[in-house]
Amino acid sequence: MNRWMRPRDWLVVAACGATVLGLSRLIDPRQPPAMDVGVLDWLGTHLRGPVGSFLLQVYQVSGVHFTAFLVLAALLYLVFKRWWNDLRLLVMATAGILAIVDLWLKPLFDRARPHDKLLEVDGRSFPSGHAAGAIAFYFAMVTILAYHHPQLRRPLTIAAASWVGLVWTSTLFARAHWPSDLLAGGAVGLAWLTISLSFWRRGHAAGKGASE
Repeated sequence: MNRWMRPRDWLVVAACGATVLGLSRLIDPRQPPAMDVGVLDWLGTHLRGPVGSFLLQVYQVSGVHFTAFLVLAALLYLVFKRWWNDLRLLVMATAGILAIVDLWLKPLFDRARPHDKLLEVDGRSFPSGHAAGAIAFYFAMVTILAYHHPQLRRPLTIAAASWVGLVWTSTLFARAHWPSDLLAGGAVGLAWLTISLSFWRRGHAAGKGASE
């Protein structure tokens, strides 16, 4: 079969694209959607004290520098293991999502971040690169490690989902993004991960065919 993407993969990508397009219609520089404002206000009211301090630390830890260190460590690990197809997946997933969000989508929509941020954050808001990058990187690594160690698939998936959920919550609590930014970022991350995994599966299939 020469199709580079399965029908269900096309469906996922289309659904993610529709989600981003639908959420983009909510952007209004004069008045944020009531849903966005309501979620941020609820979190600010109910998550205070030690919980709030912890979430701010999570947001800072999960920032660009920490994520860059993790990506670099993962790339070096894949080079050491000589898992070349997996290396291509990780490069495509992480570099691609950075270019798509920061160089294309954010300038296209040009949405401002919430005004009352709890931490200093620069740049445009929609879609969230934090959300998109987390989906692309962590779940690409889950796929790679689970391929070589199938018994770890369930704990790795649970750990990645829990960490991404915590990062998203911390991002909202810090008021660094609107909720719709995160939903759009997650959709972009999932779409690009789906495309990247299609190339990865094709690479593994070609490798198996060459070894037979």
